[in-house]
Amino acid sequence: MKRIAPLASTLMLTLAGTSLSLSATVRAADVGDDKGDSLPTVNVTASGTGKDDSRARSAAVAGFDDAPLIDTPASVAVVTAAQMQDQQSRLLSDVVKNDASINENYAPVGYYENFSIRGITLDPASAYRIDGLTVAGEQTVALENKERVEFLKGVAGLQAGVSSAGGIVNYVTKRPADVRSITLGTDSYGSRYLATDLGTLFGEQKQFGLRINAAHEDIHSYVNNGDGWRDFASLSATWALSSKTLVQFDAEYQQKAQHSVAGYQLLGGTTLPSGVSPQTMLTPQSWAQPVRDSSLNYRLRVDTDLNADWHAYVQAGRSRAVIDDNLAFPYGSGGGASSSFAANGDFDVYDYRVPDDERRNDEAQAVMIGKFATGWLKHELTMGMAMSRRVVDKSDGISVLVGSGNIYSGTPALAPATDVPGPAYRNLDSRQKALFFSDRLLLSEHWQAIAGGRQVWLNEQAFASDGSVTRTTSRNLFLPQLALIFKPMHKLSLYGSYAETLTLGTSAPFWVSNFPTTLPPSVARQLEAGVKYDVSPDLALTAALFRIRKAYEYQQPDNSSSGFTYVQQGRQTNTGLELGASGKLSARLSVGASVTATRARASDTGTAAYDDRQVVNVPRLRSSIYADYALPGVEGVNLMGSWLYSASKPATRDGSVNLPAVHVFNAGLRYRLRIGGHTATLRANVDNVFDKRYWKDAGQYLGDGYVHLGAPRTARLSLQYDF
Repeated sequence: MKRIAPLASTLMLTLAGTSLSLSATVRAADVGDDKGDSLPTVNVTASGTGKDDSRARSAAVAGFDDAPLIDTPASVAVVTAAQMQDQQSRLLSDVVKNDASINENYAPVGYYENFSIRGITLDPASAYRIDGLTVAGEQTVALENKERVEFLKGVAGLQAGVSSAGGIVNYVTKRPADVRSITLGTDSYGSRYLATDLGTLFGEQKQFGLRINAAHEDIHSYVNNGDGWRDFASLSATWALSSKTLVQFDAEYQQKAQHSVAGYQLLGGTTLPSGVSPQTMLTPQSWAQPVRDSSLNYRLRVDTDLNADWHAYVQAGRSRAVIDDNLAFPYGSGGGASSSFAANGDFDVYDYRVPDDERRNDEAQAVMIGKFATGWLKHELTMGMAMSRRVVDKSDGISVLVGSGNIYSGTPALAPATDVPGPAYRNLDSRQKALFFSDRLLLSEHWQAIAGGRQVWLNEQAFASDGSVTRTTSRNLFLPQLALIFKPMHKLSLYGSYAETLTLGTSAPFWVSNFPTTLPPSVARQLEAGVKYDVSPDLALTAALFRIRKAYEYQQPDNSSSGFTYVQQGRQTNTGLELGASGKLSARLSVGASVTATRARASDTGTAAYDDRQVVNVPRLRSSIYADYALPGVEGVNLMGSWLYSASKPATRDGSVNLPAVHVFNAGLRYRLRIGGHTATLRANVDNVFDKRYWKDAGQYLGDGYVHLGAPRTARLSLQYDF
């Protein structure tokens, strides 16, 4: 197995040698109640939260620098570190439950997760970012060192160029500050958790800053034989060269090993399994190994104020993820190519081994941001250039049929295959160059217009295990983005926008006639209109209407030898309405609420049974409501709760099978107290309070459909001590 160890070892040694004589406050720009010293003033990205942590007021995900949400003509969701801590979030799936537009899309226990936004699956190659730079999405990004997680909902051609039409996810890291904190946690299945957050500002003018986060987790899954562990360490360093120039370096390393829990397939392709337990591992085998996921992400950024009106920054980073698959995998039935279990619950078991499956994303960009006037017309201009490269190296793995099992009677002990995976080879080399600009025109006191776009040059080559080229893709095109904003008052914004993005074609599954074809890139387009209203400094309301059109890709039934051919035919149109509220309803009550209605239909597919059907895994209605209430008369005690609803969603393209609608309720308590002159915070949470049994998603992976069960009732307890 490949190791990503040198920097990780450095981080661990740095953590071990760090003095514990650090003061315990953070700068006012950081999240939560933390206040304290900060670095010398430089005009760089600020925190997304304000005086309190009840809601975010700004985000960077919709542009190239932090911007007020009310002035951003796009639908953006932000989950702060305070909320993630209160919900005891460990995974992105714990975070996305706070927004109704974001849905799990193949997120099995023990494996890296993927999601959809506005009913469109995200592309792991381009949809996930840390501090604005793309990272390999085939990893479980740690949350311990994140200040917030931002979601841009919808087309992001200006920001990303080549990306999914669903949107992008941006993790924002915590900056150096004077802080010391330790957290201990456990859950009702016996998991153990330890995390530390240590930081300092030093130098005559506090011009130097360091922050180290580390965590260890022994994972006791609710699924039998689904246990694992996780180690994480990160380093954030800052150097203010002057009052105008700031250098930032961030690195994070994580290694996770956990037995992956495979999803179910439809019985006979027509029926959801019934009477099954979320605690069941379908294929427990002594020779099956935990999936190992090692990741290393690092970046360097330099910001400088050129003058009072112009600011520039350059940044570069690398993200590397290595996945070791070595498991017994249930798939199909009868030894043939199939996307379903047998009608009686039988399934085939495969010895599936793909070691050293590596993804690497490299990216660099230079950006200038400034303002000027041409006569009476004022401009706020952003312009820049970017270069990126994504490389996929993988071994010639094996997938060998070794026996069978049944979802009701279990799987007997089976002998592993004698086959051995082949050597690693370069599977993909993708390079992208881009020039971009965005000009905000201040037309009057109440009217603004934004005109921008991104010129993209994309070159890709895919290779077979023998080194031969299987595909060459070369595209260059301009992706426009336009918006018009009307602000009748400073706290009310109405906008309309148009955007395009280039989406990569997906690859054919192994069981279709034209495997291993990869479909060509295509352009996705979005129209959006929205309203944002700051009812008060602490409460915001939002609404957005959207329509996204993209190419429709699927396995088309035909008369070929396999019975299917993977095609790009017709279009998918997602039309929806999003409503949201976040902030304080009163001095004691904070809320976060969102509702999304989505009509996602395929048309002109060439298969009549699929036309005008709701797209797989997209519910017509979802809602998420979260509340935090400070109990009167009991200082430091807050009650928390959330209610999640999803309407039924299709599990098949013809709509003949649907996952039932579901309501899930969660509850929590936060108790903040003083111990030995320091602040301690006790958090207790119960997810799925009523122990609802439900199907959470019907996502696809490598062209095959799977259904996954939601987690049963789970209690979590943690104690955070700031010293």
